[in-house]
This record gives sequence, structure tokens and C-alpha cells, in this order.
Amino acid sequence: MDIAVTRWMNAPAGAHPFWDAVFIGATQFGVPLIVILVALMWWDGNDRAHVRHAALASGLSFLLGLAINQAIILIVHRVRPYDAGVSHLIIARSTDWSFPSDHATAAISVVASFAMQRLPRRTLGLLLLAAMICWSRVYVGTHYVTDVMGGAFTGATAAIIIRLVYREGTKLDRFATGIF
Repeated sequence: MDIAVTRWMNAPAGAHPFWDAVFIGATQFGVPLIVILVALMWWDGNDRAHVRHAALASGLSFLLGLAINQAIILIVHRVRPYDAGVSHLIIARSTDWSFPSDHATAAISVVASFAMQRLPRRTLGLLLLAAMICWSRVYVGTHYVTDVMGGAFTGATAAIIIRLVYREGTKLDRFATGIF
């Protein structure tokens, strides 16, 4: 089923210049755009301390998620779908293993962090961008659907761990959110 869905999502790649450009853009610029959007929230005047806490928590989740991925990659050596003949690649080749998707981990860790801070409008906006990034990784041919699902799980797990360890209103949090 993983292969069938991956092929279905990747099938239009290379045949539709508009969608190719959209998904290549999402794959190349989506995660940096999320980082920039979260960084800009630092100076938002609405509920400043809470939004800053969410921004810091999302950054910590982002980093923890990617660290967890590095540990997983040491154990799981899944070849990329284009190397297995499953997908048609329309971007540059990756040099690491396929599972889990770092892009999905990064995007979902931020979304999950904002969701746990009960910031629904920000969460929805970030979720739409994250969904585009996740879809794009399969569309461009660099990941299987389960790679993206695994990355999303890692990102959400990292956000939960950070939520449990980095609490709002602590001395550290007041110091960190008071910077600038």
C-alpha cells in the first residue's frame, strides 16, 4: 500500500509545470519559511509572553525531532523511493537514508508545539504550510508516504517531550521570553 500511494502521489511529477514548481518550492523553501514565520512571531504584541513561549518550544521541538531522526537513521537504512524504482525524482538526489523525513519532522514539530499552546489560528496557518511540505516530499519523489508519516510522528513526539520538560512561566521561561 505504501508503494501504491507513493506512486499515485508522485505520478503527476514532471508532467505539470505549475504543480512541479509549487511542490518544488514547498520542498525547498517550506521549512525555512516556517522558521521565518515563527521567528517573526517573537515580536508580535498579542499575548507576547505566551507566543514567545510557543516559539521557543517549537524551536526546541524542531531540534529535538531532528536529533531523534539522526538516531533513527543509524538503525533504519531505507533506500529512497527513486533508488528503488518507485518514484520519479524531479529534484536533486539526497545523500542520506529515506526514513524518516526530516522535512516532515521539522514542520510537524512546529505545528504540534503551537497546537499544544492553544494558538489555533497560528496552528492552522502553520498546519496548511506543513501539509504542503509533507505532500511535496512524496510528490517530488524523494520520500515514501510512510517516511513522511514517520517524520510527522517524530515531530509530534518531540513536541510532546518538550511540552513536558519546558514549562511556561518557569524562571528559565521568563528569562528566555524576556530577551529582546
